[in-house]
Amino acid sequence: MREGLCRAENSGTTGRTPETHVIDFRAAEQLLAARDPRGAVKLLDGVIDAYPENTAARLLRARAFFAAAQLRPAELEFTIVLEREPDNAFAHFALARTYERQGRADQAKRHFRLAAALDPNPQYLKAARFDA
Repeated sequence: MREGLCRAENSGTTGRTPETHVIDFRAAEQLLAARDPRGAVKLLDGVIDAYPENTAARLLRARAFFAAAQLRPAELEFTIVLEREPDNAFAHFALARTYERQGRADQAKRHFRLAAALDPNPQYLKAARFDA
């Protein structure tokens, strides 16, 4: 067993497995819940490096960027999620909040309305301001 580890260390591999990436993802969820978004981003960077197509990891990283007030990276991640899942109401809502914090009201309004159209969640409906 130790011999295999040495070979992996010497060959430049990190020894990361799918299981360790799942653990990192779950730990990142916990860090975000504990209000440590920067710690969550650090863990998720490795997960996304290994699995760039993983939309759940990207969505979690977008939320972490948003919580850390890193709005441009959050916008980029939410946009990537929406390219892959255009019917993701939460991603539209979160992207709208990101635009809102950047002072981009017209773009925010569009995504608030898309979120509300996709999911009649009261929070989404209120933010969409259809009556205005």
